[in-house]
Amino acid sequence: MPEPVIRAFFDEPTNTVSYLVSDPATKKAAVIDPVLDYDHKAGTVTTDSVEAILAAADEAGLEIVWALETHAHADHLSGAPYIKAKTGARIGIGEHIKEVQRIFRPVFNATDLRTDGSDFDHLFTDGERFRIGDREAEVLYVPGHTPADIAIRIGDAVFVGDTLFMPDFGTARADFPGGDAKKLYASIQRLLALPPQTRLFMCHDYKAPGRDDYAWETTVAEQRRANKHVREGVTEEEFVAMRTARDATLAAPTLLLPSIQVNIRAGRFPAKEANGVHYLTIPVTFKKDAHAS
Repeated sequence: MPEPVIRAFFDEPTNTVSYLVSDPATKKAAVIDPVLDYDHKAGTVTTDSVEAILAAADEAGLEIVWALETHAHADHLSGAPYIKAKTGARIGIGEHIKEVQRIFRPVFNATDLRTDGSDFDHLFTDGERFRIGDREAEVLYVPGHTPADIAIRIGDAVFVGDTLFMPDFGTARADFPGGDAKKLYASIQRLLALPPQTRLFMCHDYKAPGRDDYAWETTVAEQRRANKHVREGVTEEEFVAMRTARDATLAAPTLLLPSIQVNIRAGRFPAKEANGVHYLTIPVTFKKDAHAS
C-alpha cells in the first residue's frame, strides 16, 4: 500500500505546522493541527490559513473526514471548527483532554464549559486505530507537555505534536499546568523506540541558531543520534534537570490565554453575549508588591 500523501502548511506568526494527510487510493484526508488566524492586538479572526488547506484539498480532489488535534495548543487557536463547518469532518483529540478541561475551567471561570470532552466529536484512547480511507492510523498517548498529548501514526509517518522539535532545537516545555518532565521523557522514549526509518513530523519549528530555513521533518534515527536534549545516552534524571531549569527561563506564549480557553472547547469561542460579541477572559493576578488603586 502506498504511503500517505503529506502536505505541510507553515504558519510563521505562530511557528505552527499543519498537515493535510491523504490516502491516495480513496482520496480521503485528515487535517492535523489546523490554525485559525487570530490577531491578538486587534481581537480579530480570519481563516486564511484554513482556507489554504481547504483549497489544496479541493485542488487534489480530497474529502476531509477528520480534523485532528494532537493536544490543546497554547500558542495558536484551532481552525478545526471551520474545517468541520466546511467539510463535515469530525474533530478528534486524545481522551485526556477532559483532565485539561478540569484544570482550566476554574482558571477562566468557564461555567459554560463541560469537562467530559463532549465539545469534541471523538476522544481517542491510547492504541486506538481508526481509518482515513483505506489507511489505518494509530494513536499513541504521549503526555508530558500537557496531560493530553497524542501522536498520530499513519503508515511510516508519525505526527508528534509538541513532544519533540527538530534535533537542533530539542524538546517541548513541560511547565504548563498538568505538564510533567518525567512523563515527557517517557513519551519521547516511546517515540524513539519506533523503527529508525520512521518519519517524524513536528508541530512547530523556530529555526535553531545557525539554521537559515524552517524544517519540520526528521526521522527516529536522526532524533536518537542528534537531538540536543534526548540523544542516546541522556538519562531521565539529566533530562528532567535540564528541562526544569530551561522551563524556568521561558516566558508564557503570547497567545496562551486566548488559545487555551478556545482550544479546550474544540476551537469554539465562548458564547456571544447580549450585544452579539464574543469575549475572551483574561485572568488578572496581583503580585505581592502590587496593589489596586
